[in-house]
Amino acid sequence: MSSTETGKADFKLEAVVIPVRDVDRSKRFYQDLGWRLDADFGFDNGFRVVQFTPPGSPASIQFGSRITNQAPGTAEGIYLVVADIQAAHDELVKLDVDVSEVFHPAAPGAQFGQITDGQASGPADDRASYGSFATFRDPDGNSFLLQEVTTRIPGRVDEGTTTYASLNDLVSALKRAAAAHGEHEARNGGAHDENWPEWYAAYMVAENQGEQLPQ
Repeated sequence: MSSTETGKADFKLEAVVIPVRDVDRSKRFYQDLGWRLDADFGFDNGFRVVQFTPPGSPASIQFGSRITNQAPGTAEGIYLVVADIQAAHDELVKLDVDVSEVFHPAAPGAQFGQITDGQASGPADDRASYGSFATFRDPDGNSFLLQEVTTRIPGRVDEGTTTYASLNDLVSALKRAAAAHGEHEARNGGAHDENWPEWYAAYMVAENQGEQLPQ
């Protein structure tokens, strides 16, 4: 049903403005991360806007000159959702980014770093979706929060639509489906499942939409 039919306008989060001190330094940092440079426009009045989009993200970040009154480095806890928290962590390490070790909150809200001794080392028990984190900062101190999401909470995706934002997301989903299907075959005597494509499809759709997973 379209927004016209429902009487509600779409409000799509397009970009988040982050405050930086040195625009060129920040541009180099995000380029080195491999994020897509969408724009770098400067004007005679001193206004300049730079936009980057993280891989697989529908939303972007913007920074520049004469774009915000926020003090440089004051953006906190910008979420970056990943399909594999350890793989994302290791990739940042290879890029010489000062990223924290993977952790999970031992107390509600501890992922934001405001609760003393609230972070426990390693991923969440059973690698529960939404439960594993890592953090890093840009050169000014703006902080990003990596969160591993594999199964969405019901109602957070459009019903009847299964999409993957990137090749990496699809590959990770296939790997999880393969592991679960191996357990499915073992429970059924270890025989090869001729209907594995249907099982994979059902598993991946259910995981994407937060529904009960097939066994």
